[in-house]
Amino acid sequence: MVLAPLADVTDAAFRRLIVKYGKPDVLWTEFVSADGLDSVGKENLIRDLEYLEAERPIVAQFFSPDPAKMKRAAELAVELGFDGIDLNMGCPDKNVVKQGSGSAMIRTPEKAKEVIRATKAGANDLPVSVKTRIGYSKDSEMEMWVRAILEEEPAVLTLHARTKKDMSKVPARWENIKRAVEIRDEMKSKTLIFGNGDVWTLDEAKKKVVETGCDGIMIGRGIFGNPWFFADKKEPPTIEEKLQVLVEHTKLYEELVGTERSDFTFGSKKLTTKQPVHGKNFAIMKKHFKAYVRDWPGASELRAKLMETNSAREVEVIVGKYLSSQ
Repeated sequence: MVLAPLADVTDAAFRRLIVKYGKPDVLWTEFVSADGLDSVGKENLIRDLEYLEAERPIVAQFFSPDPAKMKRAAELAVELGFDGIDLNMGCPDKNVVKQGSGSAMIRTPEKAKEVIRATKAGANDLPVSVKTRIGYSKDSEMEMWVRAILEEEPAVLTLHARTKKDMSKVPARWENIKRAVEIRDEMKSKTLIFGNGDVWTLDEAKKKVVETGCDGIMIGRGIFGNPWFFADKKEPPTIEEKLQVLVEHTKLYEELVGTERSDFTFGSKKLTTKQPVHGKNFAIMKKHFKAYVRDWPGASELRAKLMETNSAREVEVIVGKYLSSQ
């Protein structure tokens, strides 16, 4: 049971909460551009790779259609002490696809294979995995695509059970994960198959493993507003627990992600960048407010007030007043 890499969601702040309240078997970083790491201003991407020893095992995820840049990104992951390297070949974002990266790689399997080989060359002994989708525009593309990836023997192949065309607008089709497992077995490959898509509880995840025969489940949107997901809590968190964690999350975001910094932690290593890394906009944190504050009387009014805030202190004051009035 592993944590999905989600841009502007599974940052260092949120991952620290997840480790505290319900740690998965493996964590992934946000995805990071290998092209960006190879250019001027790469310090701004270092923040997205920061992690603590407590997060191990942790996998660094990169994307690029350029084998040479992916090799250098893999070498950086080794230098920073990561436990694995993952290649994003499934992101449907139009800007990523326009670069020939993310899910665009489904249309260029030979290029994808080159990228996997180059990443392995830079990874030393670290396991290299691939996260992708079942196809670009139709399910029938999966057979060819999965076979192409498995020929390169990645440690893990994670399949999101939708196509790029689907985005997240239709239900995930898990019968494709079952078929991918069959293909893997037919090829006598040792690659582990993980499934991803529309899994909202740990019980649901366990059922998917039984139904498909896959080796693991990657959780994405199910983690929003729910750092307890992997803890398998018998009782759902109370409103007070949710709001207290929201405040904790916001403070961590401001400290680790939202402020300009030069000093970063990578496991047991410390790194100081030549140039300070700019903080990310506080507005990014607000997507979490929608996930934490919902489904109870008065939640929408509280959420509206939180959406007007610009700092962790403002969030703490509003939540404090709300709780004292209950």
